[in-house]
Amino acid sequence: MASQSQHRVYIPSNARSNQYILAEFKLDDLFYQQFLSPAQAYQKISEHLFTLCEERELHNVHLIANDKLPIVRFHEESYCLQTKKQVMFFYNPKYHESHMCIEDADYVAKKIRIVFLATGDELRANAAQFHRRVAAVIKEFKTTLPESIQSIKVRDHQHLTYDLFANAKGNKESYGYKLRSLTPRYQTRECPLPAEHSEMTYATVSIPLTRAIKTQFLPQGEQGYANLYRYLEDTFLTACGTRKLQRIAMVANDRIPLVRNSQVDNNAQNSELQKISFDPANHDTQYYGFWQEDKLVQTVYFILAAGDEDKNDIGFGKFMNSVEAAMRSVADKFQIPADQQNVTIRFYQHVSYRA
Repeated sequence: MASQSQHRVYIPSNARSNQYILAEFKLDDLFYQQFLSPAQAYQKISEHLFTLCEERELHNVHLIANDKLPIVRFHEESYCLQTKKQVMFFYNPKYHESHMCIEDADYVAKKIRIVFLATGDELRANAAQFHRRVAAVIKEFKTTLPESIQSIKVRDHQHLTYDLFANAKGNKESYGYKLRSLTPRYQTRECPLPAEHSEMTYATVSIPLTRAIKTQFLPQGEQGYANLYRYLEDTFLTACGTRKLQRIAMVANDRIPLVRNSQVDNNAQNSELQKISFDPANHDTQYYGFWQEDKLVQTVYFILAAGDEDKNDIGFGKFMNSVEAAMRSVADKFQIPADQQNVTIRFYQHVSYRA
């Protein structure tokens, strides 16, 4: 039997925790017929939503009515920035609060997205309580919508972010995590999930292509960047193969990776986002490489998804130990100085269902 230590990953104490819940539903003509204009529709439903949120002490909630995808990151200052395809929320859960309705003038949204951002301390320990309060708001909010809205899709997103080389930079303190699956975590805290739900667990690792890497691995006079990307790819595949990590991807096309379950979603991309779909139940190797030989990016993203075989009563600690070992091997190959450069890991846990 594997020892308990194999199922516990030691994460730096300065790791950042985030949780947000995304609720979304499609709009149709029947919905808009209930209001004088799209702008009035967004105003009315957002006002009612924010009233319900205040009653449940949900203090950082945003309604998005311009069909852009929310991206959530930690920051000491609060920002809400938009690109053509994204709405990016930067915030510190300890301090920042806001209720906003985000819309574009004269734009008729195809879908409403509501972002509930967790606030306070100990987000991971209080995740089930936060989910319960959000679920209660969604249930009541749904009763106020036109009858044409049959269901609301709910996605609970949680992630831990840390530097793989935090110890080398003097951050010696760490905490052992078992990283239990969301379903048993929530059940023990009296927050049962619907019987029909799907989970996705994965890690993303970002490595900047620094001047040192470019100098060493891009010979002068060489046309294009195919050799660099192939070397990165081969190094990554070898490191993952040694550790039996079978659902993996490398993204070096200037797009932000989004991971989905292939049983409900397919690979796709737009000008800013790269959707990657894995099947947790399929034990065959699933690898996707997205790069262009004529385009040099600033950052390469590596994605490593867990499968059903990684899910057990103890948690995903063993899976993350394998992820860390693989990425240390990649970093060693590229001679990344641990005391000077960050290799950022984000451990994600998602659960989704229809309410």
